Amino acid sequence: MKQQFFAISIVGLGALLLATQHAFGQASVVCGDHDAISAELAQRWGEEVQSMGLTAQGALVETFAAPDTGTWTITVTLPSGKTCVIAAGEAFESRALTAPGNDA
Repeated sequence: MKQQFFAISIVGLGALLLATQHAFGQASVVCGDHDAISAELAQRWGEEVQSMGLTAQGALVETFAAPDTGTWTITVTLPSGKTCVIAAGEAFESRALTAPGNDA
């Protein structure tokens, strides 16, 4: 039940964000095949995966970015395999991570 609610929430959030105005103009793809979305982000915007992580529900969250231009996109890939764009923008900055207990 929680997984269904999460999936519906992510798809709804993605649709809402993209319906209001994608950072690069009107977007036509909200959800689709992971490989196709990744290829589009690379080809059209020069974005590559900069970070990724798994949610407690088993979804893969990825941040794609183009360090040269600062554009970025966040996607969520559900356990079913469907990938949805949930946010996109500009002014991406990369930050170095520190290991737990290792204050830099």
